[in-house]
Amino acid sequence: MSSARVVVPISDPKTTKLLVVDDEPQSLEFIKDALSGEAIELHTASDSSRARDAFRHLRPRIVLLDLIMPGVKGWELLEEFLTVDPGVDVILMTAHYSTESAVEAIQKGACDYLNKPVSLERLRKRVASLIAEAELRQRTLRLDQQLLDAYQFEGIVGRSPRILDVFARIRRVAPHFRTVLVTGATGTGKELVARALHRLSPAASNEFVVCNCSALVETLLESELFGYVRGAFTGATQDKLGVFEYAHRGTVFLDEIGELPLAAQAKLLRVLQNQEVQRIGSPVPRTVDVRVIAATNRDLRAEVAEGRFREDLYYRLSMIEITLPRLRDRSEDLPLLQRHFLEKFSAEYGKTVTGMTRRAQTRLASYGWPGNVRELENVIGNACMMTDSPVIDLWDLPETLRNPTTTATNDILIPLEELQRRHLVRVLEYVGGNKSQAAEILGISRATVYQLLAQMKLTTEE
Repeated sequence: MSSARVVVPISDPKTTKLLVVDDEPQSLEFIKDALSGEAIELHTASDSSRARDAFRHLRPRIVLLDLIMPGVKGWELLEEFLTVDPGVDVILMTAHYSTESAVEAIQKGACDYLNKPVSLERLRKRVASLIAEAELRQRTLRLDQQLLDAYQFEGIVGRSPRILDVFARIRRVAPHFRTVLVTGATGTGKELVARALHRLSPAASNEFVVCNCSALVETLLESELFGYVRGAFTGATQDKLGVFEYAHRGTVFLDEIGELPLAAQAKLLRVLQNQEVQRIGSPVPRTVDVRVIAATNRDLRAEVAEGRFREDLYYRLSMIEITLPRLRDRSEDLPLLQRHFLEKFSAEYGKTVTGMTRRAQTRLASYGWPGNVRELENVIGNACMMTDSPVIDLWDLPETLRNPTTTATNDILIPLEELQRRHLVRVLEYVGGNKSQAAEILGISRATVYQLLAQMKLTTEE
């Protein structure tokens, strides 16, 4: 291994380490001369053994790798380097260029594919752009951290207009509510909203009791909600408090309220109207002071129309309604949520996971998230557990995300605009963000690619 002239002092934190791996001395000298004016610390290796040692010792930010060398294929070194450091940018070089091998290189994780003899101007521009991208990623990480601190609200993370509207409604409602209905698809964070309402309410110092209506069998539901007295039925050997009495002066969260049987709905209505509960087996009603938050992923208006939910109970619950958006409808929150869950699981598992590769981020951005924020949390939690690197890459993600074709059948009934957006994102992913290559594959002009990105409000980072 040898080192080229260092333009910027090695101690300078802005210096980018670059490793050139090539068995041709003339090529090494050419690249040294080509990059001599750049702010880099350049090292070279002329065979695979020296390349492996140099990579593990130096941990370069950029690698220029010859695809064909004696005794080893560039693909093998590419995979080894990405296994050690998924965040490294690897540019493959070859004198035997083909479109098929270029696409394969991008799919295997290379950020670019250059034809030999390498163009001096293109090489300088590509290295300069990678350095700029690395600096941008560092600034973005710092900005993400600042945004994460600024846009956390009672454990809920987001900065999209729709989620900020939810935050505003919680603030306005919390000091005054008696009943609130929280609606939204599974995994959107309905319990987080309920807890936020409780913490910001005058009842914050008292109990917050969760009752999942779908988890209780019908024969036990009323005894859990309203309690019973000794002797009310076989096995009732002592009095038992129900959820509402236990939460006296606090808050009851009734999750999956749409699963509540009609008989229990009638008794719940009495609690809401009169603030009274009647234990099973007791003729005496008992006064309770509770705030009630109900949540459902069902359309309760449709349930009322079908006779499965009481109309009077629906109007009592929905005096104040907070509706949570799906994750795909607040996609601008995805980077913040990723950062939030990375920090959460890094601390939980005792690991230092600092980020995700561009390939992994692109794959997450192009996914539809049918399970919403809960699914994202599970995916990143699993990836943090599986990774051996400080950076999460594609192979750390679950199979459904590693192989997009497995999810294609779930996305048949989607708008044409969304289908176009996803295809554009996937093509850009495969060509490493190169707009010219993407335009060639799609059969459109480069200007049209930028126009589509602007129309779809996609950024270069996405």
